[in-house]
Amino acid sequence: MTPETNTSVAADRNKGLILEQLCRLLPEDATVLEIASGTGQHVVHFAAALPRSSWQPSDPNPDYVLDAATRCDASRLRNIHPPLQLDVHQHEWRVADEFDAVLCINMIHIAPWSATTALLAGARRVLREDGPRLLVLYGAYKEGGQHTSPSNADFDLSLRARNPEWGVRDLEDVERLAADQGFKRGALVRMPANNLLLVLQG
Repeated sequence: MTPETNTSVAADRNKGLILEQLCRLLPEDATVLEIASGTGQHVVHFAAALPRSSWQPSDPNPDYVLDAATRCDASRLRNIHPPLQLDVHQHEWRVADEFDAVLCINMIHIAPWSATTALLAGARRVLREDGPRLLVLYGAYKEGGQHTSPSNADFDLSLRARNPEWGVRDLEDVERLAADQGFKRGALVRMPANNLLLVLQG
């Protein structure tokens, strides 16, 4: 790996835990679009563990797209497509295929609320009709308008201090928006460090 390639400590910490859930959720030959891939650590880990699957990483930040491309190239994995620069707010997501699943890790709280709306609408468009049509969201959430831990409350304050449009979202608000796009809850998995893995099916 080149010295210029960034590494996320959080991604290294949670990638194995998320993979355990993906192994249960995804068909072996799943085609998956990852939104907000960041440094590419997640997609390389998942693609290596699920060799029959096919992965399309993406990120709106060109620096992260470069990081992910470097990491994916170094992995020599053939089931990862070149990372795309993709902002969920784009009216049309310029992807080459339709997918069985869309995966988004730790984006919803580090983005304006409009990104959640755009993510749900875009996922509905790119999920293929004859597939499982899964949207998998991982991150911190409030439930019933309340934080699930003091650490999540502190995290929310730090996010809003950085950008008033960011913040830990209410799970019920996300599910209401999802229902508007034809998604319903398939599963809710409580993960370590007060995170949730929300599986939506459309």
